[in-house]
Parts: sequence; C-alpha cells; structure tokens
Amino acid sequence: MTEPPYTRDILRLAASIPYLEPFEELAGATERRSPTCGSWMRIAVELDWADRIVRLRQAVEACAYGQASAALMGGHAMARSAEEVSRTITELEDWLAGKGEVPASWPGLEALAPALSRTGRHGAILLPFRTLLAAIEEAK
Repeated sequence: MTEPPYTRDILRLAASIPYLEPFEELAGATERRSPTCGSWMRIAVELDWADRIVRLRQAVEACAYGQASAALMGGHAMARSAEEVSRTITELEDWLAGKGEVPASWPGLEALAPALSRTGRHGAILLPFRTLLAAIEEAK
C-alpha cells in the first residue's frame, strides 16, 4: 500500500501560513512560479537599515507541500538577510537531492521529509525561499 501524499504535519503547516494576504492585495510584489509544478506565490518585504526583513506579506497558490514550506519560511523569515536565505536555498536543494542534511539554519524543515522521494514536489518546496530571496533583492 502506498503512503498518502500528505502527512498530518504537512497539512497542519499548510493551514498555518503566517503573513498571508490575498493575491490582489499584493499587486506589485515579487512573484515567482515553479516551472515543475505550477505553484506560484507573491511576496512583499520591508527591510531595515542592514537589509534584514522587518515585514513580510505573502500570497500562496501551491500544493500542501508548497503551503507547508511557505509556513515554515514565513515563520522564521524575520531578521533574515539575503545571504541567509541564499544559503538555506542551497542547503535545501542539496537535502532534497539527497546530497546533504536538512538545513539546520531554518527550523522545522525536517517536517518536509515525506517529500524527499516526491521529486515533483521539490519545486513547490523551494518556491517560497526563492521568492523570498528575489523579494529581498528587489527591496534593496
């Protein structure tokens, strides 16, 4: 028997995305789409004098893995810099590809472990972090 695609933890995370706003209220925000699965999101950030996040707003249209990733990203994004987000993306890509450990720099990502064998979901998991990095770069 195959395992269900989503665990209770994934579904709980997907239902708890912080700083969530409707897409139409984020017009002009940074928008990205995952070419592998069609998930998409918009993120708007405000940065402090050191280019660290002090405000985040996001809109998400993704599978439960993408939504869970957006919840984890949003839950720990405050005070992060572009360098920290970039490093997390690299570590997350390596982990999803089976070449590294779960990124310890961003709490909770181990909850996404059920997606390791579901390569079609990796784009949705990476999307919130890639969009966040692009939003930081645009806000600078």
